[in-house]
Amino acid sequence: QAQLVESGGGLVQPGGALRLSCAASGFIFRTYYITWHRQSPGKERDVVAGITSGGLSTNFVDSVKGRFTISRDNAKSTAYLQMNSLKPADTAVYFCTARWGSQSYWGQGTQVTVSS
Repeated sequence: QAQLVESGGGLVQPGGALRLSCAASGFIFRTYYITWHRQSPGKERDVVAGITSGGLSTNFVDSVKGRFTISRDNAKSTAYLQMNSLKPADTAVYFCTARWGSQSYWGQGTQVTVSS
């Protein structure tokens, strides 16, 4: 059974950093495009960053460029989102997704709260 499990969320002060992990199982992770999304209360779920199957190309929403990094380790079937210089506006539930053609999987999300 295909599964994505996010971890690494928590409470951090403004300016701090967190590293989220997305561990995959039950499918051929190395062939899937990975995306991180986030959703704040009362707002739509938005794409934050994406990385191609081989990890050679990445994309970021403008609001996180220069602060967030997305990476993956296909040998470990795990993707990462390194978040630096965090702001209160980054507070959200963060989800990872895996997509290959019409097939997609979602994780359950991990809460990130940026507050002093």
